[in-house]
Amino acid sequence: MAKKAKNIKVQKCKRTDKFHLLPNKLLPACSTFALLPLSYVKHFRSNSVLQLTNLILAMTLDEVMLKLEKMGSEQSKKVLIKHGAHEYFYGVKVEDMKKEIVKKVKKDHTLSLQLYDTGNSDAMYLAGLISEPQKMTKQQLQKWVENAYWYMLSEYTVAWVTAESNFGWELGLEWIDSEKEMIAAAGWNTLASLATLKPDNELDIEKFAGLLERCGKEIHASKNRVRYTMNGFVITIGTRIPALTQRAKEIANNIGKVQVEMGGTACKVPFAPDYIKKVEDRGSIGKKKNRVVC
Repeated sequence: MAKKAKNIKVQKCKRTDKFHLLPNKLLPACSTFALLPLSYVKHFRSNSVLQLTNLILAMTLDEVMLKLEKMGSEQSKKVLIKHGAHEYFYGVKVEDMKKEIVKKVKKDHTLSLQLYDTGNSDAMYLAGLISEPQKMTKQQLQKWVENAYWYMLSEYTVAWVTAESNFGWELGLEWIDSEKEMIAAAGWNTLASLATLKPDNELDIEKFAGLLERCGKEIHASKNRVRYTMNGFVITIGTRIPALTQRAKEIANNIGKVQVEMGGTACKVPFAPDYIKKVEDRGSIGKKKNRVVC
C-alpha cells in the first residue's frame, strides 16, 4: 500500500499577515492555515519561512488580472486614454499596483512574461514592476518593445527593464535607428537609463558624446515621442556624466524649446538648460541610481 503523502502545516497571522511553520510557537491571533505537500518543501533549508511564504503568496495570472480589474477606475482610464492608452485595460494607478500586488508578488519572471502577453496596458506595466531583468532574453525584450504601443510602456516599462538586463547597450543602440516611433523612443530612454545606472568607467563616454551631438542635429526633425526622449537623453547625460555636462548644456541651449504633442494633457516638456542647471546648483551632477524600474 502506498504511503500517505506527508504535509507540512503553515499558519498565517491575522495581525502581521506573516506565515509561521507549525508546530512552532502558536500565536493566539492566528487562525488561517495552509497545508503544503512535504515534497514542495523538501529542498528548502530547515525553517525557511521566507521561502515557504513566497510559495504560498505566489499569484496566478488569472488572480492578478481579477485583482487589476477590481482596482481599476473609469476616471483613471479617461486620463490614460488621453495619454495614449487604449482598450482593453482597467485604469489602475501605479501606486495601487505596488501596494496591492507588487508588495505581495515581489519578483516573478514567468508571471511577468504572462502579464505582458495579455496586451492589457495595466498588466503590461505591472509586468515591468515584477520582472527579473537579468533573466530576460534578447528575444523577449525585442518582443516587448514591438508590442509597446504607447509611451508609458515603450519609454518606461521596456526601457527600464532593458537597461537592467544584459542587453541594454546593444538593444538601445539598435532601437534608436528604428523607423517606428515607439521603438526609437524606447531606445533613447534605454540608453539614458544606462547612463543613470552604470558608473562612468563602465560607459563608452565617447559614444555617448556622439549621441549627444546627434540629438542636437536631429531632435527637431524627429517623430513626436522621439523628440521627447531625445530631450530627456540630453538632460540625463548632462546630469549623470560629469565629463559631458558642459557639452550637454551647450547642446541644450542650441536646441532650445522642444515641441511635443502631449495629447491635450497638462504635461509639459522639460526645458533642458534649466533642468541641468537645477541639478548642478544642488550639487547632484554625476549621481547614479541602483535601479530605474519603478
